[in-house]
Amino acid sequence: MLKTILFVAVGGAIGSVLRYLVALLVSKFWSNNFPVATLIINVSGCFLIGLLIGILDKNQISNSNFKWFLITGFCGGFTTFSTYSYENLVLFQNNNSALAFTYIALSTIFGIVAVWFGLFLSK
Repeated sequence: MLKTILFVAVGGAIGSVLRYLVALLVSKFWSNNFPVATLIINVSGCFLIGLLIGILDKNQISNSNFKWFLITGFCGGFTTFSTYSYENLVLFQNNNSALAFTYIALSTIFGIVAVWFGLFLSK
């Protein structure tokens, strides 16, 4: 268990640092009100989690510490949006469209409300 936690922690640290570096790089070339850096990070994270899950499954190593390092750690540190997107894709693939749309709506609405409430409480 401790070994797995370390894999997640190291992967998360690397993903978080990369997120920061990508945001810095994008901000040098794009200075607009639209959050291009976050969009690029989220979409590339979604691509990456799909690619990595596919590679791990194909090579039958999906239940290893390597998975915890790459998927939960790295992708989780880089963007949690990738996990959210993957979970919705699985719901759609399992013919649970209503549940997927509910998850999307609740995540979006509650997420925005939670940010607002946190800001409200901090003032």
